[in-house]
Amino acid sequence: MRKKRKKSTFIKILEYAGTYLVIFITRLVPLKAVKIISNFLGDLLYLLGKKRRNIAIKNLQNAFKEEKTGEEIRKIARYSCRSFFLTFLEIIKLQSLFRKPGSGSTFKNIEELFRKAKKIHDDTGGCIFVTPHIGSWELLSHLTSAVGIPIAIVARPIDNEYLEKLIYANRAASGQVIIPKKNALFALRENLRQGKSVGMLPDQSTMKGLSINFFGHKATTTPVPAILAVNYKRPIVVIACCRKSGDYQYEGFICDPIWPGEYKNEKAEIFRLTEEMNQKMESIIRKYPEQYLWIHNRWKTYKGKREIFS
Repeated sequence: MRKKRKKSTFIKILEYAGTYLVIFITRLVPLKAVKIISNFLGDLLYLLGKKRRNIAIKNLQNAFKEEKTGEEIRKIARYSCRSFFLTFLEIIKLQSLFRKPGSGSTFKNIEELFRKAKKIHDDTGGCIFVTPHIGSWELLSHLTSAVGIPIAIVARPIDNEYLEKLIYANRAASGQVIIPKKNALFALRENLRQGKSVGMLPDQSTMKGLSINFFGHKATTTPVPAILAVNYKRPIVVIACCRKSGDYQYEGFICDPIWPGEYKNEKAEIFRLTEEMNQKMESIIRKYPEQYLWIHNRWKTYKGKREIFS
């Protein structure tokens, strides 16, 4: 396998400076301006990023088959690119808002919903929260913290230590524990043993995944949430936070716990739990398809991949 070339210190500092500037400007301008900037960057990605645009359109064609016209699919793909940028710029505005006295009233309705998640956490001694890459997924860690859920989040490491420190410092400020994605299973187990809940975004393709139905097509899906559920008798809970029209208006989703049951075949039970998790995520995505991350190659195939089990 070809090794990825390491970035020079100069490039890393440039990336850090550019990101810091974006954060600084985003904090200064009103949310309306942030949405305009996100729309501009999203349209730019859609128009100039041919590879990502084609992946998004192909994914949407797989997902919606005869349900949507070509024009509708292209429109959703464009809006999805806009949503991708808004997710990251919006959380910068929200972090500033969280620091202001009385900011809790802004999220009162959705926080009340997330108290259901807190009850599930308390009743089970920690559970496995999963969310697809949809809407304001970065907001979820702040909401779980606001209602008092101790949680450890799996995150992909950034190949720039300066940038990683800047970004993860904001995440850690919300009270969450950050677990690097590589070899995360051991850390996830330890946090569950300690009575914490864990959070994952399990909707991206992976070489080590199971082939599970997603929008009617087999998609490789990580079995980690199901493995944890089976090994520790904890439920999987699908959550999400999607934007509605208007500033700081959201719709929250919290599914009923997906419990591991009695089984004769552990692998079959892991498959069942993973399939039900995918179904719950799919139902949310169908409601807000324009806020889902379609630019990821969700139905990627891997040469030489073996099925873990049938």
